Amino acid sequence: MNAQSAIRPAAVDIARFEDFVDAVGGILASPRDEGEILERAGHLLARLVREDDWLPPAYAVPDPDRYRQYLLHRDPAGRFSVVSFVWGPGQSTPVHDHRVWGLVGVLRGAELVESFVRDEEGAIRPQGPMRVLDTGEVEAFSPAVGDIHRVANAYDARVSVSIHVYGADIGTVNRATYDRSGREKPFVSGYADLPALIA
Repeated sequence: MNAQSAIRPAAVDIARFEDFVDAVGGILASPRDEGEILERAGHLLARLVREDDWLPPAYAVPDPDRYRQYLLHRDPAGRFSVVSFVWGPGQSTPVHDHRVWGLVGVLRGAELVESFVRDEEGAIRPQGPMRVLDTGEVEAFSPAVGDIHRVANAYDARVSVSIHVYGADIGTVNRATYDRSGREKPFVSGYADLPALIA
């Protein structure tokens, strides 16, 4: 199987994604603590990524040079956003933060996730071993429990795709990458040049 065929489901049913967005919006319609949001939305995301029949091929096209982030939905009230991350073979992020709560669910392939914390001197150091997030698995993060990490495609010869849910319009959030000394480099991620899958 080549990388291009690995990212094309046989049929596309975006109604499944529309139902997911409606359900996440329903969770956020009432005041809830962050832990409850992550737990309930995490269950919804796990259900979504168990089925690979809803993501249109245009939102799963890799870039030869770096990972891509496609906007799938931006909540009109700014409460959350959903994106597809498309990882070409061997691609990875720098060490970075999010500054909002988030969820990652792997739709295709697998990811390597390495978490980091600041030590007493302010330097960045790994926190625990590197983890493999396989197809169908979901992981949560937030500034309250730790949101500094580095992510990579677990495969050197195939594309991986993950679905991310964030507690803001992540393409507009002021964030930072980090070097090992802990020095921050500000960035705003933006999105790949496609309209949102659903408004």
